[in-house]
Amino acid sequence: MTQTVRDTLAGFLIAGLSLTAFLVLGGGAYGKAPIGIADPGAFVGWALPLAKVANDIAAVLVIGFLTAAAFLLPSSQHEVQGLSVQAVRLASRWATAWAVISVAYFFLLLSGDIFGKPLTDIAWADITGFLGFGEGKAVLLQALGAAVIAVATRFTLSVRAVAGTLGAALATLGPIALTGHAASSGSHDLATTSLYLHVLGATLWVGGLAALGWVAIRGSKRLEPAVARYSTLALWSFVIVAVSGLVNAAVRLRSFGDVFGTTYGLLVLGKVVALVALGVFGVAQRRRIVSAGSGFLRLATTELFVMAAAVGLAVALSRTPTPVGDRVLQTPAEELIGGPIPPAPDVLRLLWGWSGNGVGLAIVGLGTALYLRGVWTMHRRGDAWPIGRTISWMAGMVVIAWATFGGLGEYSHILFSAHMASHMMLSMVAPIFLALGAPMTLALRTLPGPRQPGDVSPRAMLLSFLHSRFSRFVTHPLVGPLLFVGSLYGLYFTGIFEALMNNHLGHAVMEIHFLTVGLLFYYVLIGIDPSPHSLAPIARFGALLVTVPFHAFFAIAVMSSNTVFALDYWKSLDRPYRTDLLADQYLGGGMAWAMGEIPLVLVMVAILSQWFRSDAREAKRFDRAEERSDDAALEAYNARLRDLAEHGKRRDPNQ
Repeated sequence: MTQTVRDTLAGFLIAGLSLTAFLVLGGGAYGKAPIGIADPGAFVGWALPLAKVANDIAAVLVIGFLTAAAFLLPSSQHEVQGLSVQAVRLASRWATAWAVISVAYFFLLLSGDIFGKPLTDIAWADITGFLGFGEGKAVLLQALGAAVIAVATRFTLSVRAVAGTLGAALATLGPIALTGHAASSGSHDLATTSLYLHVLGATLWVGGLAALGWVAIRGSKRLEPAVARYSTLALWSFVIVAVSGLVNAAVRLRSFGDVFGTTYGLLVLGKVVALVALGVFGVAQRRRIVSAGSGFLRLATTELFVMAAAVGLAVALSRTPTPVGDRVLQTPAEELIGGPIPPAPDVLRLLWGWSGNGVGLAIVGLGTALYLRGVWTMHRRGDAWPIGRTISWMAGMVVIAWATFGGLGEYSHILFSAHMASHMMLSMVAPIFLALGAPMTLALRTLPGPRQPGDVSPRAMLLSFLHSRFSRFVTHPLVGPLLFVGSLYGLYFTGIFEALMNNHLGHAVMEIHFLTVGLLFYYVLIGIDPSPHSLAPIARFGALLVTVPFHAFFAIAVMSSNTVFALDYWKSLDRPYRTDLLADQYLGGGMAWAMGEIPLVLVMVAILSQWFRSDAREAKRFDRAEERSDDAALEAYNARLRDLAEHGKRRDPNQ
């Protein structure tokens, strides 16, 4: 039996023992149900959490091996080589296991948590009924995603394709994280988003280290640069896991007293202890980076065993009753905000209100941290970065914060007028500041470059994406305005708007859509970043003038409409203020019309400023060229003028 197999089996054993111990401690372990209560049996009761542990470990290994092949191990060609090839093949095998375990988990979940009866008693009607639940669909979506990854990794060895497959694997973690108990209780948006980020960070952290442990066992000479790059990934993962875990725990604990006064709180403390221990291991690892020595492998193996125990603890924690419980949400308002309708809006609440919007918090938190990290990298190596760009980016983050989890965001799914104002801020104001912050330029200057000739580095991948056919298409001067304006009519004058408003994830989808379309539109118009299509300032200004009237027509159409958009949704809220739905819609249309002037002025100022700087740079280039040629062009022009003055007309060049 090889060391790799022994360590893998040991990891599964530690995770299983940790799961069992913490299930018993937390009260989530199987116990025979009283007479008259549905009981799936001891096999299902214990197999269900164990299947979840196996499912999580399989996902960790898939993502870990793909991360190692695409980003950690240096490669001198555009296709993975050596151990990277074997890593991709191992990812394929573990993806197959991930898919199979997910299917088994589906039936165990159906038997144990949904219907409470043995597997042998499950009927087809039970299966189809479970598929009507979000959790049932999520598990099968995960199984399908894992199966696709298993097939894809069998037929590709391109570094970029492996990186794309890694992205698909990370997305496959989403369905289960965004459904289940977290999505059915209070503050579900904050709970589900923080849980997904928690799982994402932990999976990259644990999976990357597991893959590097395998590389160390194989004695690869590429271990040292791989560990150096993993160190940065581990640090970011640690921060994301710590912050998201803190937010998720805060959602589930009623007060600080629950930390020490409840079993759930004690298990949370256990996760904190494990996280701190792993952080200490990480610091020690950074100091002992060696190419193939036993120091790295011994420390990494110990760290992985602690991580395996933490995985078991996490699964046990997910099956332990929380102090707040699973409160049944009664109204569409509570479905969206995880609580009752807020009081009538006033200036103070609109300015300083708060809403637990997980998507907004994630965008602002990660966007701010990544940008400032890039600026700090530039400063540390002595390169200048314009302070105006940093201020512009942070202003965009502030606008997003106000429109999502600030006072405006608090009422954006309660009042159509507030929703429209939030929409305008996300699509027409924030993107202007973000585009002027030049995030792609900053990323190209600070992302890791090649470690050896031919290495496909993160910087090279980003540059390749910016010059890809997809980028050339979406940055075409016609595509951005069409999406920017067309999505307005397609969303609000169809049933899509009501469908999204009735789903608690729909609001997040709209926020991401508004911000993305706005970024694309202004990236072409005023963006400082490199773009496949370079437009002259006058052409940018013309595109803006052509687009603005269509936006004004949309606002007028909203104000003129006698039909309330998403009528059933607004009626079901039964809010005690602004009960005239058509009047509120009219106000929202008016706000869209009035706010359309704000970006017009901002963009005009930005374009004129860029135009002026472009002319100034051109003048400087011309002056430098003239200095190098001793004003040859000017002398030739003066000679032509003297010739015309002497002969009174242009001379025939043939004479």
